[in-house]
Amino acid sequence: MTTPSSAASTAPTHFTPVPLDKAYRLLNHGPTVLVSAAHAGQRNVMAAAWACALDFAPPKVTVVLDKATRTRELVEASGHFALQLPTVPMAALTEAVGTDSAHTHPDKLERHAVPLFDAPALPNIAAQIAADNAPPLVQGCAAWLVCRVIPEPHNQQAYDLFIGEVVGAWADERVFRNGHWEFDSAPDSLRTLHYVAGGQFYATGASVKV
Repeated sequence: MTTPSSAASTAPTHFTPVPLDKAYRLLNHGPTVLVSAAHAGQRNVMAAAWACALDFAPPKVTVVLDKATRTRELVEASGHFALQLPTVPMAALTEAVGTDSAHTHPDKLERHAVPLFDAPALPNIAAQIAADNAPPLVQGCAAWLVCRVIPEPHNQQAYDLFIGEVVGAWADERVFRNGHWEFDSAPDSLRTLHYVAGGQFYATGASVKV
């Protein structure tokens, strides 16, 4: 069984709701994400490089989840997942949870000291997610999106492609506020990650305005 080594009872400082009509902007710059899911008392977190915004209203996202992953099994069983955007200090953690499988390392979350907390019980979330299916969220990220799976069996089996409707979104207000990323004025430690290959990431860079 994969369970968190510790789960905070309260959300981290600067954890601020994002209006759902602005949720697509959290993924628009193509960051690496952490994918989390839970079912029947089991939790897991993995990294994914292929995730993006799909639609505005209702907001939808896509993410590729390999059939071999334990997180995918939990997503399929629960019908929900969370995407969160790790930051520069989390590069090693992101690489670790993206490399180790909970199938071979059942203590994966404890092994890498993944810090988890529970999403707030917002009405539009609580009405849709059973308590043991609510995906945990990862501390230290720049943004978080809780999603309901929109079943597309062919895409899921043929392409490992999952579509989710965003039912809750939050961001660290120091780096995302008023519907916009503010990387230039935020601490560099809050820049998000972009995976290349072989354990190499790039941090989100300076803005170019036209």
